[in-house]
Amino acid sequence: MPDETDPVSLLLGGGIARNRYGEHLAIRNWFATPEFVAPSLVTLELLSRSRDRKAGRRTQTFLENPEKWLFLDTETTGLAGGTGTYAFLVGLAWWDAGGLQVEQLFLRDLHEEYSLLQELAQRLEQRPVLVTFNGKTFDWPLLENRFTMTRSIRVPPLAAHLDLLHPARAFWKLRLGCVRLVELERHVLDPARLGWNREDDVPSAMIPQFYFDYLRGGSGQPLAGVVRHNQMDLRGLAALFGKINSLLENGENGFGETEALDLLGISKFLQRKGENERAHLACARALHAGLPAEFRPQATRELALMAKRRGDREHAASLWHALVADPQETVFACEQLAVYYERHTRDFVRALEFAKLGLRTLQRQFGSSHDPLRAARDQHSREKFVCRVKRLQHRINSENASSGAPLLAPVALANASRRGAA
Repeated sequence: MPDETDPVSLLLGGGIARNRYGEHLAIRNWFATPEFVAPSLVTLELLSRSRDRKAGRRTQTFLENPEKWLFLDTETTGLAGGTGTYAFLVGLAWWDAGGLQVEQLFLRDLHEEYSLLQELAQRLEQRPVLVTFNGKTFDWPLLENRFTMTRSIRVPPLAAHLDLLHPARAFWKLRLGCVRLVELERHVLDPARLGWNREDDVPSAMIPQFYFDYLRGGSGQPLAGVVRHNQMDLRGLAALFGKINSLLENGENGFGETEALDLLGISKFLQRKGENERAHLACARALHAGLPAEFRPQATRELALMAKRRGDREHAASLWHALVADPQETVFACEQLAVYYERHTRDFVRALEFAKLGLRTLQRQFGSSHDPLRAARDQHSREKFVCRVKRLQHRINSENASSGAPLLAPVALANASRRGAA
């Protein structure tokens, strides 16, 4: 309950919390939306999978129990993250009674930091799975630094840390460009259904100044908007997990009416996680759903590479043929088709057609880039094409000589580009 003798407590609707390090303000609210979402095992595996190791048994046990999850978002005195940056408002949330329980720990003055950190450490001991948005880069390193600087409150060990920025960036950056949480709420999460909007939200860039003004004796009224901003970030974070979970848990059925560009992003994410079959499905669905023209070659290329990796060379070749006519993909498609016809169908004439077409295309482009790395790559590719052309011509001549047939007439290759693109 708010302390009637404390004006900030009355303003923000919080109570005074006390522990052996002193006092801080604690603000508690329960929200019916977003509703509780049970994480699927597929989602947990994809979000927590590491290149270095798989999650241990203890970590897996905590991950699979949503009662051990703690959503976290901070408001700070700056974005530098150095020793002079404080987290003056630490927002926490967890699933409770089918909805979201939100607790916000606020520093009425900077000397209350030890008390706040002690409370945070206790919450993390109870719920050691941290869920954040860009928390691995900013929020958690900042808090770790603040814990260390106390020299008396140890950094709470985490069982796992799920940073939703990374899947969000993979899923929606192609369509939205900006994947700030407020943009995801507006274009992905349907805030009207969740029952909130940010029409009167405080600008993030102004939040540190509002707090400094308050510390200097200014009005604390703007801090009410900061608290509400933090609440919406926490609710948005929980809703974002639900959206990501729905896209990952049910495979094809989970994609639903997903936008074509989002499907392409999901496909790239699944490829990085080694989910090749589902990545192929999402990419194919993206093409079928009507990708913008500028993204179709990219998706076709990805689909061809996936088909090649799983050994479906004929399907991959048909996709490479479709890409030959695209100016940005001609060279790569010709290289792949030259390899396919030389190594797998043993059709050296067709292989030579595409090798020559790729070489001619590179020669037209050579020198057009001012990037020295690009120029070096083009030179290397040109040398590879020259070697391939020489090798194929030698093999064709050798075969013709051994069969007694006349040498391959140059005119037979005159329409290589048109035949290759057919």
